[in-house]
Amino acid sequence: MKSKILNFLLIIFSLIGYLEWSGNNHTFLFEAEIEILSKLFVKPVIHPFIILPIISQFLLLVTLFQKSASKKLTYISIFGLGLLVYFLLFVGLISLNYKIVISTIPFVLLTILTILYHKKQKAK
Repeated sequence: MKSKILNFLLIIFSLIGYLEWSGNNHTFLFEAEIEILSKLFVKPVIHPFIILPIISQFLLLVTLFQKSASKKLTYISIFGLGLLVYFLLFVGLISLNYKIVISTIPFVLLTILTILYHKKQKAK
């Protein structure tokens, strides 16, 4: 049950990433994802930084409905979501944008917690 809670939180924390770019433009990942999904059948946007995180969120969602959350799907999802979130962290650090850095910290910490939890379960 704890792995399902961790997976649910991974989905939530992956959505709170913050983006900011020139011209006073900014958005949260959940806002960008809603816009992308709303235009999916009208004008689809295909890019690895868009497709991989969405597929990863879907895989995490699938684990919530499994009898026992799949560790393999969880790791695959962490990798897919991590590509985007860790890239945001990198961009935030090199641009010294504290808002971007702070928005990634919950996901980073939860990723570490989830991996430690699964390693602890493996040891039992």
